Amino acid sequence: MTMTLGSGRDWTDPTCPVARTVDLVGDRWSLLIVRDAMDGAATFTEFQQRLGIARNILTDRLRRLCDHGILITSSAPGGKRHIYELTEAGQDLFTIVVALRQWGERHTFTENEPHSTLVDRNGSPVAELRTENHDGKLVSAATTRVRKVGEYNASVTDA
Repeated sequence: MTMTLGSGRDWTDPTCPVARTVDLVGDRWSLLIVRDAMDGAATFTEFQQRLGIARNILTDRLRRLCDHGILITSSAPGGKRHIYELTEAGQDLFTIVVALRQWGERHTFTENEPHSTLVDRNGSPVAELRTENHDGKLVSAATTRVRKVGEYNASVTDA
């Protein structure tokens, strides 16, 4: 079941998609849980062993990620353990995780310092993400702006 979270929640900035996303998955542990789920972790024990996270914190983050439709649970064979799987919304976080990884590769390692590398199933490194407009032209913070709620859209014409 995927939850759609609407205006009934107390959001940090109700009209900003970035703020809403950070409200849901912006803490360190939540994103690392999502990262590890993308890398095959599926049980409480696997997450705890990979992350070295305290049990109470892991329990809280897994519950929150499930409550917000990022993960779903099912029973493992035998019914004694839960299996955690990414929902479609959770899988949609892949680009965010890749963007964080690529930023980290550029800005948090010294030259030639070893680090993990994201590769496709054939072993080829994943290309650097590019942010483009609808015409395929590269855009950046310097060439874009945020249109605030209620602001007139001058690019839309009446039909």
